[in-house]
Amino acid sequence: MAEHDGQGWLEPVKAIAEQAGERIMAVYRSAELGVEAKDDDTPLTRADRAAHDTIKAGLQELDPAIPQLSEEGEAVDAQARAGWQRYWLIDPLDGTREFIKGNGEFTVNVALVADGVPVLGVVHAPDLGVTWGAVAGGGAWREAGGERRTIRARRAEPPLTAVVSRSHREAAVERILERLGDYRELSVGSSLKICRIAEGEADLYPRFGPTCEWDTGAAQCVLEAAGGRLMDGQLRPLRHNTAASLLNPDFLAVGDPGFDWQSITEGLPWQARR
Repeated sequence: MAEHDGQGWLEPVKAIAEQAGERIMAVYRSAELGVEAKDDDTPLTRADRAAHDTIKAGLQELDPAIPQLSEEGEAVDAQARAGWQRYWLIDPLDGTREFIKGNGEFTVNVALVADGVPVLGVVHAPDLGVTWGAVAGGGAWREAGGERRTIRARRAEPPLTAVVSRSHREAAVERILERLGDYRELSVGSSLKICRIAEGEADLYPRFGPTCEWDTGAAQCVLEAAGGRLMDGQLRPLRHNTAASLLNPDFLAVGDPGFDWQSITEGLPWQARR
């Protein structure tokens, strides 16, 4: 990637994500969330739509030639997407259920994907006032209260800390936790789970069950720039825009790729890309 595609775009994308966060918080503080159900029975709020509009406009101004794939945008068929060498992958409000519950654990996710790999990622948690950012090969950082620090995933040493979802807990996850022996547990919502690993607060996040590429793209970039990895059930790095479906396979996010994850994951009912 050229310089202006990577480090030069990170700050503008961060600003766009934070502007979307301001739109989200305006709805969050109001009494009118405007909750409705989408066709797949997942919730949609006024904040999802407001954040989508803000990000769409900001990225078009940044470079109108780069296509956008957003959870709240128009559907793009697989044949059209197959011709994209790079595109923006967006979840305007990740953790809508957490948003509705009012626990603050929701994020804005924006990634630039090139040849199936997230090469720029910004995750912004507006209620927490924290932003994570990364460019592939350029390291990752966490910013809060106007202070930015470099982050690194940590070496996996017992007792491991496993991140689990507040809203989803599958039987296969329980089997992984049993195999860890003595372990600690951290429960958090949205893409914050992957960011916790990237900043060295946890070691693994196993996910069985449906997620979409926009749920993970930005945080994957942050995690991998911090030294971690997001892998499928065969422990291969997760790639994007490789199939007709935008659903991820079951995956494992880890901070230490050199650890023996095979012994912890083998024999489990991993689902490939759906």
